[in-house]
This record gives sequence, structure tokens and C-alpha cells, in this order.
Amino acid sequence: MGFSLDVLKINPAKETEEIAGFIKDQVKSIYRKRGVVVGLSGGIDSAVVASIAVLAVGKSNVVGLILPEKESNPVSRQFAAKQAKAQGIEFREIDITPTVDSVGSYSWRDEYIKKLIPDYVPGYKYNISLPTDLLDRDSYNFYVLQVQMPDGSVKKKRLRLDEFRTITAFANIKIRSRMIQLYWEAERRNLIVAGTTNRTELILGDFCKYGDGGTDIEALVLLYKDQIYQLADYLDIIPEIKDRVPSPDTFSLSVSDQEFYFRIPFDKLDLLLYAWEHKVSTNETANVLGFSEDAVMRVFRDFASKNRATAHLREMPHTPELICR
Repeated sequence: MGFSLDVLKINPAKETEEIAGFIKDQVKSIYRKRGVVVGLSGGIDSAVVASIAVLAVGKSNVVGLILPEKESNPVSRQFAAKQAKAQGIEFREIDITPTVDSVGSYSWRDEYIKKLIPDYVPGYKYNISLPTDLLDRDSYNFYVLQVQMPDGSVKKKRLRLDEFRTITAFANIKIRSRMIQLYWEAERRNLIVAGTTNRTELILGDFCKYGDGGTDIEALVLLYKDQIYQLADYLDIIPEIKDRVPSPDTFSLSVSDQEFYFRIPFDKLDLLLYAWEHKVSTNETANVLGFSEDAVMRVFRDFASKNRATAHLREMPHTPELICR
């Protein structure tokens, strides 16, 4: 099939059956475990994985963990619990705040942010974001720290690379702390940990190594985010989750995946990513999607840069070459 606006359309029933078959085979034949544990984030990917896992191994063999910390968006746990109840699976909530604080304390993080924005006070909400207008103009990938003041105004500071790394390193503690809980649950109950990374995130590197990228299986990596939404409609995922703007939910001030990483709205992102991945020409891509060729070239450069910079996330640890003696 040639490149078109319909290139991402799938048969949800067929895809669901194939993914369920994959999960069942991994659980029963490869790992030889009882079932699956899924970290329920209140987002679309984890809801879809849990729903298909129920079809694969039965709801009595699927466990959901809701893993908030003190800066998580409260709706995340509400949506996750509502979806788990709708699926009829066992679930429980574990506050990972103490785990996070034991590795890199919130007070240390607060002191660091205050050095960057002196008006910051512990308890003020913050995030980091990128320019989101990549389709409209050329711009550098400069992250900006944003702190919300009590009056609603926002103080901003462009981050140097070392500053960005420090703040994201703290955010990644939250993601890796969740994985500790998932494997504790899995190992004591004879389960496997099912990941929730989709193809859009995999190709562009929007996941944390040994965090949400450190799982036993990744059942969604052949499907772009747009296609996950098609599965969500088919699987009757609750509307609150389907309507929610995708977010990393690792900062106290809400930020979307578009603002934090992708720089392009999801309704355009996946078609552009498909074109880049399948080597569709910039001219054809621009004509089909109604963008200028310059805009498409900017996006393709950004994709190539992200894919190259995150290649290590998709690899196993490097080892010395074995020499036969």
C-alpha cells in the first residue's frame, strides 16, 4: 500500500487477537509463569495492555499496580482504578514517594531548581518542555524549566545540557522506582512484567532504560500511538483515558508528551514517523499531508536525531567479544 492518510488504519480485532496470542505464548510457553502484572498509569497504553492481557490469560491472572508519588497528577490513579474495575482485574495502589526520596531526595531536587530559578519555593509546581512548533519553523531542541508561581504566572529558564540531565535524572528515579515494585510483585507471584511502550516511543526513544523500558515483554512495539487509540476504541477503554492528553506524569506541573518530547501533535506525528521510517520522500510526504517540504525535512531531521541519540536505549548492555580459544 502506498503512503496515504489511511496508511495507519488497522483491523483492531485482528491486531488484538495477534497481541493476545503473543502474550499468552510468552506467559505459558516462554516464561512458564502464571500471568501478567501491568503498571497502570491512567494512560492509554497501559489500559490497552491490561485489557489484551485479560483476553490472553484471563482476568484472574492479570494484576494491575497503580504507582503514584506525591507529585503525580491525581487523575492518574483515579482513571487507572476505574479502568481496572471495568476490566475486573485485581489491582492495588502503592505510593512510591519513600522509594524516590531514598534515592534522590526531593529536598536535594528543590535546592537544585532554586539555584536555577531563585523564586522557586518547595511545593511550587514545575516541569521542563521543548518548543512545540517544529512544523512551523526551524528551532533548536532547547529545554526550558518552567516554575508556576502562586499567582499563576510562570518563570522560565533555558537549560544547559548538564542542567537538563540533572533534572531528568531525578524524574527517571520515579520511573525506575515503579519498576522495582512491578518486579517485586511479579517474582513473588509467578508473573511476568508486561511493558507498555508503543512504536512511536520506541523509535524516537521516549522511554527510560531500566525503567519503563526494563520489562519482560513489550507487546505494543509494532503499533504507533495512533493505532493504540484504534485498539482502545475496539476494547472499550473508558472515555476518561481515551480523551486524556498523553503525558509523562513525572513533573508536578502538567506537561504533555508533545511539549516534553515529540514537538508535534499526535494526529500528525505518527503519519510523519511512518513516512520517515518507510523512507517515503519528503516531497510525497508533504503532498499527502499538506505540509511544506521544508517542514517535512525539519521533522525528518528531528526524527533522525532522536533515533540516533537514543540508540543505546534499544540495545542490551555491550560486552567484550568472546574469543574462542
